[in-house]
Amino acid sequence: MEESRAKRVEAARMRTVPIAVTPEGFWCCPSPAALHKSLKNPHHHGGGGGGGGNHKPPPPPQQKTTPSAPPSRAPSVQNEPVAGDATDEPQPQPAEAEAERHKICVGFGQPETSDVTVMLYGKEGIAVRMSVHGDVLRRSSAFFAEKLSSSSSSSGSDGHGHGYGSPPATVPCVEIHDCDDAEIYVETVGLMYCDEAKHKLLKQNVSRVLRIMKVAESLGFHACVKSCLDYLEAVPWVGEEEDNVVSSIRHLQSKAYGVSPLLKRITSDNLKSPTDTLAHIMEMVLKSTDDRARREMKALVLNLLKDHNHCTDGSSDISSELLYSSCQGCLDRLRLLFSEATVPEFSVELTRQITLETDNLLWLVEILVNQRICDDFVALWANQSEIAGLHGKLSVASRHTVSCITARLFVGIGRGEMLPSKNTRLLLLRVWLQPLIDDYSWLQCSCRSFDRKLVEEGIGQTILTLPLEDQRSMLLAWLGRFLKLGDDCPNLQRAFEVWWRRTFVRPYVSQARCGG
Repeated sequence: MEESRAKRVEAARMRTVPIAVTPEGFWCCPSPAALHKSLKNPHHHGGGGGGGGNHKPPPPPQQKTTPSAPPSRAPSVQNEPVAGDATDEPQPQPAEAEAERHKICVGFGQPETSDVTVMLYGKEGIAVRMSVHGDVLRRSSAFFAEKLSSSSSSSGSDGHGHGYGSPPATVPCVEIHDCDDAEIYVETVGLMYCDEAKHKLLKQNVSRVLRIMKVAESLGFHACVKSCLDYLEAVPWVGEEEDNVVSSIRHLQSKAYGVSPLLKRITSDNLKSPTDTLAHIMEMVLKSTDDRARREMKALVLNLLKDHNHCTDGSSDISSELLYSSCQGCLDRLRLLFSEATVPEFSVELTRQITLETDNLLWLVEILVNQRICDDFVALWANQSEIAGLHGKLSVASRHTVSCITARLFVGIGRGEMLPSKNTRLLLLRVWLQPLIDDYSWLQCSCRSFDRKLVEEGIGQTILTLPLEDQRSMLLAWLGRFLKLGDDCPNLQRAFEVWWRRTFVRPYVSQARCGG
C-alpha cells in the first residue's frame, strides 16, 4: 500500500479547484459556491466528458515532501484531470460541451490504491467522485456494506453513462443521487478513516456537527452518530442552537444511541414543582441585602415572566396564591415599620427598610399586572386603612415612596390593566388619594420614575369611572386642594372638563331635544 501511494499519478493538465485535507486528516469538500467560483476563473478550462483514452502526457514534476508532516490515514485529495487539454483527444459536440460546462466534477482519493468508487450527484449539477476502500466502508457503514454486498455479484458497470468522473468498469461503484449536502457527505466518509471521530469534531461548530450526524445516520455510520452525540453532550448550546439540537436528536430516542444525557440538559424526571422553585427565587430576591443585585434580579425575573406569559398566549400558570402570599408578607412588614417609625426618633435604617418593602410591593404589582391577576391587589391595598392612617404621622421623606404604589394602581386602572369593582375604586380614592396629594411634591422631585402626566391621567380616569354623584364629590374636593396647592397637587383639569360636560351640557341638550 505504501509503495502504491508513493507512485506518481500520470494525468493530463490538472484543474485548480479549492479542495483541501484538514489538519485533522480528513477531507474538507469545498462549498458549491466555491466550486462555481472556480469555474468562472478564465484560467480554468471547462470540465469535459469522459476521458482519458490511451494518451499519457508526461508526468508532473516531483514535489518535495515535508518530513515533519505525519502521514494521514485518510485518502489524499486529488483534483480531476481536465479532458480536452491533450491535442489527440476527440472534442465533444457543441450541445454536449454546453451540457458539460454546467457540471462540476471533483475527485477525491487516489484511484490506483482504492478498490471502490463513490459518486455523489448533488444539486446544481455538482458531481463528486471519491476513490475509497471497500473494507473501510463496509466496517463503518451499514449503508455501504449493503450496497457493496449487492454489487459484488454485478459486473461493476453501474457507474457508466455519467461522462466525466465515471469509474472504470472493474471498480465497484456506489452512486448517491439528489445529495443535499455533498460537502458533509465527503467529510463524513473521510471520518470513516479515523479511529476516534469525536476528537476530529473538536474544531467544528454545533451546526456543522448536526449536519454530519444527519448524514452519518443516513449512512448507518453508527460510530460517527455516537461521536456526534458525545460532542453535543459536552459542548454548550443555547437559544436557536438548542432548538436545532433538540429537534435533531428527539427522533433518535427510539434507537439505541443513548440520547438521554443530552435531553437531561433540558428536562428532568425529578424536577421540583415550578411553583416551589419560583417561590424560592422570589424569597431570595425579596430578602436580598445588596441594592444593585436586587434591582438587576428583579428586572431579570420580571422580563423572564413577561416572555413566559407571551409564550403561553397570556394564560398564567403561575400560582396567584404564591404572589399574593408574598404581597401580604410585604404589607405586614410595612405596617410594622410604619408603627415603629411613628416614634420621635427613629433610625435611618428604618426609612431604608420602608423604601425596600415599598420597592418589593411595586415589583410584585408589576408581576401581577403582567399575569393579569392584579384586581385583588387593588382591593387589598384599598383596605390598608391602618397604614394610610399612620402615613400622616411619618415624615414625608420616610413615607413618600409608599405613594408610588397608589400612583401605579391609578395608572393601571386608567389603562385598563386591572378591573377592580366600583366599590373598590371608590374606596381606593377615599383612602389613598389624600396621602398621594400630601406626597406629590416629593414624588416629583425624588422619584426618577414618577411620570406626572401619566399619574394625573390615571387618577382622572379612575374618578370618571364612578357614578356621576361620586365624580362630583371627588372633583370638588380636588378643586379645593388644587386652588391652595397649585403644582404640588395633581392637575385633574381634563377629568374636571369631562365631568362638567356630563353635568351641565348634556342635560340641556336632552331638554332641547325633548322640547323640539
